[in-house]
Amino acid sequence: MSASDDNIVLFRRTPAELDRRNLERFARTLRGEVAKGTGFTCLIAGDAALRRLNRDFLGKDCPTDVLSFPVGQASRPVLHLGEIAISAARARAQAAAIGHSLENEIRILMLHGLLHLLGMDHETDRGQMQRAEARWRKRLALPAGLIERLRP
Repeated sequence: MSASDDNIVLFRRTPAELDRRNLERFARTLRGEVAKGTGFTCLIAGDAALRRLNRDFLGKDCPTDVLSFPVGQASRPVLHLGEIAISAARARAQAAAIGHSLENEIRILMLHGLLHLLGMDHETDRGQMQRAEARWRKRLALPAGLIERLRP
């Protein structure tokens, strides 16, 4: 099996309005272009699963839209960057509030999570992640990014 044939997007339950193949193709594009060929895995799950992960790994007992779990240090070469977990329920609500599709929201969250796996942190990097996210969103034809929505 070649690297492009492996499953990078895992679903607890595939939401009816999502095209699973489109998201898998997008994840492969992220792996090839943003991660420069380095692998990652993305789980699409519900709020309960994200709440559990957030509580167990970050000590925050609340659901969230996206979490990233890097496996190593971004400065060292690795074969797998880590895992991203996305709440389909949060993504659906955010997409409805903003006025775009669930698929686009999951793509935005996946890009955001991948940038975290690559070692970026929008809370401490003086805008580096925001600029990178904006460049990639433009290149990938994605609507407004997560960081931009959080800024006043």
